[in-house]
Amino acid sequence: MDPFVIGILGIVFLLIFLILGVHIALALGAVGMFGCIAMLGFDAAMWQSTSIVYNIVAAQAFIVLPLFIFMGLLAGVGGLSRDIYDVLHKWVGGLRGGLGISTILSCTAFGVCTGSSLVTAAVFSRISAPEMRRQGYDKKIAYGIVSAGGSIGMLIPPSILLVIYGIISQESVGKLLVAGLAPGLTLTVVFSLGIIALTYIRPNWFGKEQKVKVSWKERFTSLLKIWPILLVFLVVVGGILGGIFSPTEAAAFGAATLLILTLIFTEKGKRWITIRTCLLETVVINAMVFFILFGAGLFARFLMFSGITPKVLDLVTTAGFSNITFVCLMALIFLGMGCFMDSISMLSITLPILTPIIKDMGINPIYFAMVTVMAIECGLITPPVGLNVYGAHGAAEPDVSLEDIFRGSFPFFFLMILAVIVIIAFPKISLFFPSVMMGG
Repeated sequence: MDPFVIGILGIVFLLIFLILGVHIALALGAVGMFGCIAMLGFDAAMWQSTSIVYNIVAAQAFIVLPLFIFMGLLAGVGGLSRDIYDVLHKWVGGLRGGLGISTILSCTAFGVCTGSSLVTAAVFSRISAPEMRRQGYDKKIAYGIVSAGGSIGMLIPPSILLVIYGIISQESVGKLLVAGLAPGLTLTVVFSLGIIALTYIRPNWFGKEQKVKVSWKERFTSLLKIWPILLVFLVVVGGILGGIFSPTEAAAFGAATLLILTLIFTEKGKRWITIRTCLLETVVINAMVFFILFGAGLFARFLMFSGITPKVLDLVTTAGFSNITFVCLMALIFLGMGCFMDSISMLSITLPILTPIIKDMGINPIYFAMVTVMAIECGLITPPVGLNVYGAHGAAEPDVSLEDIFRGSFPFFFLMILAVIVIIAFPKISLFFPSVMMGG
């Protein structure tokens, strides 16, 4: 059978598996393996699969992943999240929607330690959402803010998703991590301004919030409480930007920093239990991600041998799409996929096809990565998948339903689309920090 026909059949079977609810790693791996067997024979396909496993395990970039996951888990069990929220509330509590803005800023700061949107949404569902409700916020908007704010962690370094993007696409993990900083801050600003606008459009959602009156001396003094966050930021982001550390070294130093802080500030009786729990969770999460990456690698190899990628490239070239049109089209596709798939699955399926296409079209891969991740973020708060919504709901108060959180997240979906448009229209936002990293 013609390899191209086998490739088309493989994609059809992949879609069938996903519709039937087969785990993404198993679906990608099965299609890739049987497709390679059909084209290359059993022995050659086995050799391809073992080489893919070795290349993933041996990849230096992959070491970053478990270290960043460990960092996020340590930050989640510590008291950093509460300190961040208290400090930032002192600074912006006097604004309209101050509690909501404090939550968004706290999610951004907490993202420096976690790199996980799901962890961030769950943590602040326990900390800030109940406080917003006590101040008169409608439960829908309170948990909607938390769910949306959690998505910023996918961009603020150390972003686990950007590490995975780099591993699959073979792009520089260091450049991707520092590139995410400016788009992440852009999303923070858009969300904060959006909350202020909502206080005028829908004032009944925000009740009669009491504005915080704090002296400037108290504000600056409160910053001492979040020195661990600043330290981790300087180690991870500052180290990479300044050329002091490679991404792997920065991850190691960041994890070591949080580990030392955990040993110092955790109660003596809970110290080793906390670390042991975080280590076990790291192993479980890392194994799951590894399984997906292995399946994605095998699927990418299958596409290469089938000739699908060159055919798609020819199709895009003959269609005459301009670069900006192609980027906008892909952003729309990712927005649609986000309603049905999780972030890692989307990257695992699409990047093997898209990576050679964007390089051939001359689209900056770092810029395209930022647009892609921003578009994928929208799926974190859209039904039926909406992982952030499920994470927030798992830690929410008993009277809060999934429907409440999805409804509260709805305005932020449009704010995210606005942020995607800004990132597409102004590529320099995505490329600013990588250019600093490269010295100009």
